[in-house]
Amino acid sequence: MEKRYEITDERWALVEPLLPVQGRGGRWRSHRQVLNAILWVLFSGAPWRDLPERYGPFQTAHRRLGRWRRDGTWERVLGALRLEADRRGLLDWTQWNADATSVRGSRAAGGARKKGARRMSRKIMPWA
Repeated sequence: MEKRYEITDERWALVEPLLPVQGRGGRWRSHRQVLNAILWVLFSGAPWRDLPERYGPFQTAHRRLGRWRRDGTWERVLGALRLEADRRGLLDWTQWNADATSVRGSRAAGGARKKGARRMSRKIMPWA
């Protein structure tokens, strides 16, 4: 079994205490299995439906990703990992980077009318 995108034991030890405890209701799928599923999709770039069976149903991972985003779990995890990286001296706070990448948009992206497009009247678009 390939573990290319899976979380290591060391990193799991840092993340596990920050994840929500199981609430009422049925038994949850393992947080580690779901986190590995989320990492697999995010790093591989594959669609959710292509998630390998060893991670369980893609719907479970997708729902938990959204739930953790809404309840602040990801923010807590990121904050804790940042603190741990700083404690280990892995962050260089003196360096700042700015991305100067630009992507040219079409005229329509800038609000210009497309070729051959008719202007809509103000009766149709009263806010214009």
